[in-house]
Amino acid sequence: MNRELHIVGFQVGRETYGVPITSLHEIVRVPEITAVPDAPDYLEGVINLRGKIVSVMDLRKRFGDKQAALKKHNRILVVEHSGKLAGLIVDSATEVLKIPGEDVEAAPAAFQEGGLNCVTGLGKVRGRLIVLLDITKLLAPASLLQENGSAEGKSAKAEARGTSAR
Repeated sequence: MNRELHIVGFQVGRETYGVPITSLHEIVRVPEITAVPDAPDYLEGVINLRGKIVSVMDLRKRFGDKQAALKKHNRILVVEHSGKLAGLIVDSATEVLKIPGEDVEAAPAAFQEGGLNCVTGLGKVRGRLIVLLDITKLLAPASLLQENGSAEGKSAKAEARGTSAR
């Protein structure tokens, strides 16, 4: 694995995470978020991004921080996954990083056992570790809601309510 990884680095709590830059659509300030009934607590709801309905997940809550509250410097990383857009609320988007392939280690087994199977590896950059995330696995729990992201108007809201009901 000698290829260089190009990732977008972002903060969630004290940790720096990264996702492939190829999956990033854009970074936006947190607008008003419309709640979706019966959604998991880490799924904040949906936003209207220039006419497209985008579901938004709070990564702090997804990673287990139940006290997460939105602040002025929070951002939404809008990522593209399977042709659909999804938003990830992060504490801040920090930088674009290039990590040489030899500086990426496989994810420790503890991450897999602990339910964080979305971690693909750890990148070493200037003496610090960047936790590399797999967008597909990160968004998997909300996959039913993600399917509605490309639908338009009222039908998207109705479908989101229907698919998220248990």
